[in-house]
Amino acid sequence: MNEIVSLQSVTKSFESQKALDVISLSIQPHQFVALAGPDGAGKTTLLRMIAGLLRPTEGTLRVNGLDTIKEAQKLHEQIGYMPQRFGLYEDLTVQQNLSLYADLQGVAKNEKATIFEKLLSMMNLSRFTERLAGDLSGGMKQKLGLACTLIRKPTLLLLDEPSVGVDPVSRRELWQLMQQFLTEGMSVIWSTSYLDEAEKADLAILLHEGKLLYQGPPQELTKRMEGKTFTLDRSEERKRVLLSQLLNEPFISDGIIQGEKIRIVTKNHPPNHPLWTPCPPRFEDAFVDLLGGGPGGSSRLAEKTPQIVTEQKNVIVAEHITRRFGSFTAVNDVSFQVAKGEVFGLLGPNGAGKSTTFKMLCGLLQPSCGKAFVNGLSLQTAPAEARSHIGYMAQKFSLYGGLSVKQNLDFFSGVYPLRNSSRRHAVEEMIEIFGFSPYLDQSASLLPLGYKQRLALACATMHRPEVLFLDEPTSGVDPITRREFWNHINGLVEKGCTVLVSTHFMDEAEYCDRIALIYQSQMIHIDSPDALKKLAQTPQNASPTLEDAFITLIEQHDQRKKT
Repeated sequence: MNEIVSLQSVTKSFESQKALDVISLSIQPHQFVALAGPDGAGKTTLLRMIAGLLRPTEGTLRVNGLDTIKEAQKLHEQIGYMPQRFGLYEDLTVQQNLSLYADLQGVAKNEKATIFEKLLSMMNLSRFTERLAGDLSGGMKQKLGLACTLIRKPTLLLLDEPSVGVDPVSRRELWQLMQQFLTEGMSVIWSTSYLDEAEKADLAILLHEGKLLYQGPPQELTKRMEGKTFTLDRSEERKRVLLSQLLNEPFISDGIIQGEKIRIVTKNHPPNHPLWTPCPPRFEDAFVDLLGGGPGGSSRLAEKTPQIVTEQKNVIVAEHITRRFGSFTAVNDVSFQVAKGEVFGLLGPNGAGKSTTFKMLCGLLQPSCGKAFVNGLSLQTAPAEARSHIGYMAQKFSLYGGLSVKQNLDFFSGVYPLRNSSRRHAVEEMIEIFGFSPYLDQSASLLPLGYKQRLALACATMHRPEVLFLDEPTSGVDPITRREFWNHINGLVEKGCTVLVSTHFMDEAEYCDRIALIYQSQMIHIDSPDALKKLAQTPQNASPTLEDAFITLIEQHDQRKKT
């Protein structure tokens, strides 16, 4: 009787497709609940039904004791719902957005000032009330969206992937806000594709293809993996080659790169090996295991790619590049070099200057001063020729949503230096490699997120570029799709491709050979992932994660500036 959310045999169908298939679950008040699952698992559909925005096809669903359809109006007064693309008005200021949402929710005039002051203080937005929402960083936009959702304090807060595209500092701030909401008596359901977030929840709900795989404390599922997780030094073998070989072994379920080590999950207890060191299991290990393991270690894309030959030792060169927009300096005097076959990461908080750096190195933006080269070609004097050597995946899905999958492939094959039979062959090859045949006539904007990412990668690589620029390429995708993506990248690197990647997902950053940490428009550190983690070691935290290092190094930089 005390359940805040109760589903009994709920099914939701869209035409002939079941988005949710006979789901029963129970959520108690004052819990932090993580709703996790691969892309297309049914997470958003479930949240929208709990919010009273979708009607179940079958079954019963009650929230706070209310029927979500018959008593929807009363329900909407008690819950807060923040969808993936929260409707901020980007041409309005922070203050104007708050005022608009207060009016929409019928907040009395004499209550607004007190509510706004509390929310702005809680979200650390008090200094930015006159800034346009469109000019906020990704993390600040999420916090403003939360503030608008919380204007009328809900008993149940529904958040659909609020941390997608948000840097580790802002993610930690969002987590601290969640803890404050819980202490104030609120219940929170947080949809996520980041399994480290789900690991911290009171209750984890795992969905896959519309079915309920698990509901319970995340620690209970993680315990099932004890004795099956190991790290190993790569010895003399190249880490990407070794990972690919291990993932194709029958007794290996999953594996990822962690700096200079490889982390593996076995299906059963493995044979003894002197280089294998047991390590604690993670919730993500159990999640991937529930789904039947990872995608293996092969890459059809890499197999079809010829060995890249270039005489350049350093394929990407940035020499004191600076970019100003009026009086604002987005990138200030950044220099680095990326060697052939290296995976080089750009990390930094939202608004630090990473994407601007990317655009200058791709020839999409001219530096205000400084020089940039790709494969020995100047992006200032020969930008078109330099761009022909580049493949680029933008931060936001940048293909043409109004065109079909086939039309996008045809269009991009014409943009690159591909002609006649070579062009047709490149399109046919990408269709075969990525399994696009069932989707060829479908609008790109309607593809599942995982297939959008595959299409973007196909369009970026069909001309076999020597250099790949990946700007937050797997933001929001599930762990299985992320592993598949990195199989392709690892395979291309072994063929001699050079990769520059920006990401907010620290497990992804572990794949980099070196990382440049960008903060407040400047490069403040550059080193390998393992070396950066060592810089963040303390007596209290002898084995910091890369996320710990990210936050610690930024805090140390701020402290040095103050002194």
